[in-house]
Amino acid sequence: MTIELSKELRAEAVASIERYFREHMDEKIGNIAAGGLLGFFLEEIGPVVYNKAVADVQERLQLRVSEIDLEVHEDEFQYWRKYDRQAKAPKR
Repeated sequence: MTIELSKELRAEAVASIERYFREHMDEKIGNIAAGGLLGFFLEEIGPVVYNKAVADVQERLQLRVSEIDLEVHEDEFQYWRKYDRQAKAPKR
């Protein structure tokens, strides 16, 4: 699965890379080079981050699914138990 960014997000990411180079590196990076670097990161490293995020979501969903029975459990055959409790209760 290819990781695609919208035109707007891609422009923001390229601007961020340019700023990073301007503020933290000894050399400047141009718009085309920053776009190429972004493409490299998306293709080479993006899937690692994506797969980790998917695994984290799967883990959380599995935990939630395993707790569903606790949240929505209903005791069975309660009709007669309700009457039996009322009959055993002390009368006033």
